[in-house]
Amino acid sequence: MYRSKAHIYLAAFLAILCQNINAQFDPNYVDGRTTMVHLFEWKWDDIAVECENFLGPKGYGGVQVSPVNENVVVANRPWWERYQPISYLLTTRSGNEQQFADMVRRCNNAGVRIFVDVVFNHMSGDNVNARGTGGSTADPSNKSFPAVPYSSTDFHDTCAINDYNNKYEVRNCELSGLKDLDQSKSWVQDRVVDFLNKLVSLGVAGFRVDAAKHMWPTDLEVIYNRVSNLSVDHGFPTGTRPFIFQEVIDLGGEAVSKNEYTHMGVVTEFAHSNSIGRVFRGKDKLRWLVNWGPEWSFLNSDRALIFVDNHDNQRGHGAGGADILNYKTSKQYKMASAFMLAHPFGITRVMSSFAFDNTDQGPPTTDGNSIASPIFNADNSCSGGWVCEHRWRQIYNMVGFRNIVAGTNLQNWWDNASNQIAFCRGNKGFVAINGDAADLNTSLQTCLPAGTYCDIISGDKAGSSCSGKSVVVGSDGRANISIGQNEEDGMLAIHIESKL
Repeated sequence: MYRSKAHIYLAAFLAILCQNINAQFDPNYVDGRTTMVHLFEWKWDDIAVECENFLGPKGYGGVQVSPVNENVVVANRPWWERYQPISYLLTTRSGNEQQFADMVRRCNNAGVRIFVDVVFNHMSGDNVNARGTGGSTADPSNKSFPAVPYSSTDFHDTCAINDYNNKYEVRNCELSGLKDLDQSKSWVQDRVVDFLNKLVSLGVAGFRVDAAKHMWPTDLEVIYNRVSNLSVDHGFPTGTRPFIFQEVIDLGGEAVSKNEYTHMGVVTEFAHSNSIGRVFRGKDKLRWLVNWGPEWSFLNSDRALIFVDNHDNQRGHGAGGADILNYKTSKQYKMASAFMLAHPFGITRVMSSFAFDNTDQGPPTTDGNSIASPIFNADNSCSGGWVCEHRWRQIYNMVGFRNIVAGTNLQNWWDNASNQIAFCRGNKGFVAINGDAADLNTSLQTCLPAGTYCDIISGDKAGSSCSGKSVVVGSDGRANISIGQNEEDGMLAIHIESKL
């Protein structure tokens, strides 16, 4: 069949376009790493040190950082002021552009990638002569943001989102009164692409796209395809595309579906957070986790960015309500995190919080404005108002577990027909979880070679002994597994590298 040159050129263009889009699903981790952590509201200087001293050595693959661009200053400094942009200048309470660039460089050198939470669905809400963290001013009431610059012609008409079953309202009207940018306009696209490309030039590995649900997929596709490949100067291979994960809250029953975004990048799977919370709160039995994944109405594994909680829903915002687990329910939270990290489904993100009593409360400060640095204790935990779940032994050791068992399948599932479960990851790892009001004490197949193993939940391998529990595996791969109902941790995990 004859094909014109135009058809050939079009086919070649579409092939390149498809290649670019498909490449946006790879987190670009250093080999052997599988999990990112969200260091919510941390300062850039502190993140740099954490990459070097803890995240790199413990095997974390990346950090999601809070929005990096200038935001409006709100009285009492709530956390959500970071989600009210006033310009794309890289100046926030976390630091300035130089500090950000230094942090990205140092984290990349430590084998830890940086993913930026980018906010370009909207600008700030009504604040007369609003002042930003970089000293810029704006008049949001008149949709005037001269530091970008944006004017009223760059925004959708003013309207409120009243009906989430109307996708035109969801995408064209104002989320919580925030001035809604029109991403179909070339000027807006240019400014957003310039912003994203600036971050790429500084060495970031990808982006969390805030409020993607509130933007038209066709507009996002244009923007994503104009973003530069990752920087070879920062160690990324030639032609590497930025990792894109998009915030789309979809628990069903609304006009906008998460499936509308999966051809462009990964999507934050809020149904995973909601469902894992229900299970470990005792509202579903652990035995039903046997088919965890798309059969629970989740996205396919390679399209799902999964988490136990995030900065929104841990406060009761967004989706999931009272079912969401957070650090305040620590035993169940650790159990859910261990299951998430042990199971092969999804692209995993660990939350790292600051303590809060009020859902608007901002991060710890030294003077009511300046963010305070975490205080690190001898046992790796944090204080000074920081929770640092990523430094909990039960979580960081399971991040290591996931790295070690990567590429293996889940096998030898066992349950007691209720809330005690266990499974292997190939012949590299084994995990057991007890959610019952009774002890777990039985012989189970671990799929591991004979020997004595240290339980990485209760302690670590320390020379030729274990600081926590030990598990003796026989020549048949079986071991007696014991988890008491009243133990501090409701799970046990061993892997080939925890063998004495």
